Amino acid sequence: MDGSDWLKQLLMVGIGTTSLVAEKVKEVSEQWVKDGKIDPDRAKGFVDDLMNQLKSEQVNFEKNLERQLRNMLQDLGVPRQTEIDELRGRIDRLERQVRDLENKQWR
Repeated sequence: MDGSDWLKQLLMVGIGTTSLVAEKVKEVSEQWVKDGKIDPDRAKGFVDDLMNQLKSEQVNFEKNLERQLRNMLQDLGVPRQTEIDELRGRIDRLERQVRDLENKQWR
C-alpha cells in the first residue's frame, strides 16, 4: 500500500467521523426543539455554525495530515512521484543512447 492509499483511508475516516458528528448534532438539536429547550431558528443556527466549524477544522486536519505523511515518507526515503518520473525519463534517454551506440557499432 503506498502513501496515497493511507492518506485516502485516513481522510475517509475523518469524513465519516464528521458525518457521524453532524448526524448526532442534528438529532440532539431536534430533540431540544421537541422538548422546548431551544427554539427552531436558534437550533438551526447552532447546527449551521457547528457544521461550518467542523468543515473548517476538517480541511485543516486534512492539510496537516497530508503534510505529516509527506514528511514521514520523506524521512523514510520514499521518493516522490516526480522523482520517479524524472528517473524514468533519464533511463529512457540512456537506453536510447545505448541503442544508438550499438547501432553505430554494427555499421
